Parts: sequence; C-alpha cells; structure tokens
Amino acid sequence: MAWPQLIAYFFGGAFLANAVPHAVSGMLGRPFHSPFAKPPGQGLSSSTVNVVWGFFNLIAGYFLVCRVGDFGLKDTPDIIALGGGAFLIALHLARQFGRFNGGNAPGRS
Repeated sequence: MAWPQLIAYFFGGAFLANAVPHAVSGMLGRPFHSPFAKPPGQGLSSSTVNVVWGFFNLIAGYFLVCRVGDFGLKDTPDIIALGGGAFLIALHLARQFGRFNGGNAPGRS
C-alpha cells in the first residue's frame, strides 16, 4: 500500500464526513456554518449554499476515495485511513460548532 493513497483516503473520509451536516442542514432548509459565511466558519450560510457546499464535499470525497488507487472495504489500512479522516474532522467540527450551538457546555450529554 502506497502512502499517497492512504493520505488521499484520509482526506476523502474528511470530505465525506463534512458533506453530511452541510447537505442535511441545507435539505432541511436550515442555515448552517460554512466557510462562505461572515465571519467564515462562524456565521451562518443559507440552506442553498450549504447544499452546494455539501455536494462539493461529497464529490471531492468520491474522487479521493474511488479514483485514487484501489480502495478496498476489506483492506484494513484503507478503512483506518478513511475512518481516521472522518473521525478527526467530525471531532474538530463538534468542538468548533459546539461553541456556537451550546454543544460544549459543561454538564451536557
């Protein structure tokens, strides 16, 4: 297994995980934080912007996972790289957006 492929799968996992909140919020018609808001990453973007951003992330993740190398669902290093990227971006975004939405408040489950 080549390291460049594992790095692509790691970032592919991050893009795929990042697609979920943006696309879902947009499809629900809810504004959500995005890099296009003012200030970037802190303000809210429209549901339309979030659908576009979510699908951009989905496409980028697809290309990084399905078009780089030969990704295998039964290949443990591939899955660890993909899952690691998804987990780390999810954890980062939970902390980032938790500041604005009350998710980081002490005593909350």
